[in-house]
Amino acid sequence: MACISPVWLLPAPKPLTPNRIPSSHFPPFKPIPPIPYRARGHLLPKSATSLVTGRGEEDEKGDEESMGIDALHHFIHLNLGTWNGLFTQYDSQGRLLQSVTTKLAVGSYGEDELISLIQTLYIKQPPSRTSISGHDPEPEWAEYKIKETNMFTVDKYQQIGLFPNEKAFSLRYQTAGMLETVLREGVLGEDNTGEESPRNLKLPSRWPSVVCENCLFSQEKDMRARAFHIMDPRGILEMLLIFVEQRGDGVPLTYQVDISKSATNRLSPLLGQWKGHSITKRSGVYGATIAEAKTVALLEIDDKGQLIQDITSTSTGGSTTNVHWTGTVSDNLIIFDGGFQMTLLPGGMYMGCPCDVGKSVSAEVSLNSNARGAKREWLTFSQVGTTKICGEWFLKLEWGSQVHLKH
Repeated sequence: MACISPVWLLPAPKPLTPNRIPSSHFPPFKPIPPIPYRARGHLLPKSATSLVTGRGEEDEKGDEESMGIDALHHFIHLNLGTWNGLFTQYDSQGRLLQSVTTKLAVGSYGEDELISLIQTLYIKQPPSRTSISGHDPEPEWAEYKIKETNMFTVDKYQQIGLFPNEKAFSLRYQTAGMLETVLREGVLGEDNTGEESPRNLKLPSRWPSVVCENCLFSQEKDMRARAFHIMDPRGILEMLLIFVEQRGDGVPLTYQVDISKSATNRLSPLLGQWKGHSITKRSGVYGATIAEAKTVALLEIDDKGQLIQDITSTSTGGSTTNVHWTGTVSDNLIIFDGGFQMTLLPGGMYMGCPCDVGKSVSAEVSLNSNARGAKREWLTFSQVGTTKICGEWFLKLEWGSQVHLKH
């Protein structure tokens, strides 16, 4: 199961100094073509009990490894290409802090169990303070090499939760080094001296307790939103960071941030009845499906100004669960009974997580059991969803659960 980990006892990452390159020397975004891999009859196990009984442990292990390799190939192919993006940073109250233009070149090499995903992130830097009169300098970009993704990393460090049919996935990280670099290079640029707390810039904690990424793809455009939760060492939400990206070399990103501070404007797109299908999986590249259900969610504001959320889930076996949640709305933050919070963001987006991860883990209670009306291991600790971005409908994703929504 995907679960919360305590504070990672790792040495604090040292500030990185990416390569700086002017636009005139900007490399062409042609990612390394993937090596074709052999066709398989499945991508992921249909259920945790899909292995044939009566077979030896070695046969079962071989099947599991084969399924994990297939899942990794699918994950890599899902990410390949050139992504033009906009990176935004929000505080825990949903206030916009920073906005940075990015480009991501993604390729792969190797085959079968040796395949690896390679990514290079380019961060647009702010204009230099020193300039020559009458000369308009070209923007400079910082180059950052992201660590490779392969069978070793996804099993030991990243814990990919993949939903191939829905084109969505979840990842966890041990540090926020990449996100810190985007902020330093995209906001400070040449003024980045590596100091721990630069003025007017909020950086992620060097000792985060949780760094989690959830990625949702548009169902109509070749776009995606990658949202990151960062919890401080106490397990309290520290900040939210989002990449909205569009795939295609030379394809401009059509997304713009709505800086409206009105909570009503951000909440309105979420209200109404939502129907979909939920899938709960174990995390990890070998993750198997645990449960599926038809889901109907109704969100409305009552006469007291509280957000009422009623969820009805009908499992494949026919059993029905009804859950009632009441949330208090304060600006862009919604606090639900039971210790779950939702931060409203521009563009009909929201991100949700427990109010205090550390408290929930120490008590060993289900972080989202109320949301499903049944006791469950604490596997759903973060949630991200969108209603509309650039006029296109997206998906709603929970850590461990995928819901295909239709409004």
